[in-house]
Amino acid sequence: MEKNLDHIDRRILAALQRNSNRSQRELADEVGLSQNALWRRLKLLEEAEVITGYTARIDRAAVGMGLVTFSMIRTRHHSGDWLKRFRQHLHTIPEVVGFYRISGDYDYMLKIVSEDIRAFDAVYQRITEKIELDTVTSYFSMEAIIDDGPLPL
Repeated sequence: MEKNLDHIDRRILAALQRNSNRSQRELADEVGLSQNALWRRLKLLEEAEVITGYTARIDRAAVGMGLVTFSMIRTRHHSGDWLKRFRQHLHTIPEVVGFYRISGDYDYMLKIVSEDIRAFDAVYQRITEKIELDTVTSYFSMEAIIDDGPLPL
């Protein structure tokens, strides 16, 4: 649904990105709708899969996941079957929180969170143990300047 979003839908989505942990009454008041009208719009946005879920943002360091690594992957395999197996394999590794097919010198980029370098190495070993990869180059984040910012609606 880029699906005919009007300015009210965009206000609802922007407000939810700022804080999805509020009552429908509070959200309706913020965007200037009745509670029933808000509920109907939320249902339509959910059914159209514009809203795909509601989550909490968690401070990684507070739960012991202070290391963020971006691993750049090059492969010689580009078949749909290979990608399906790779995708399935990565879904078994919870530390992989982002998986992107990219352009440029590498084919894929992973965002990995872990406790420390030893924990990252264990994740790296799990990633490479079952799937043949050509090159893996990893970059360790020194500081998150902007991380998981809201979409500019």
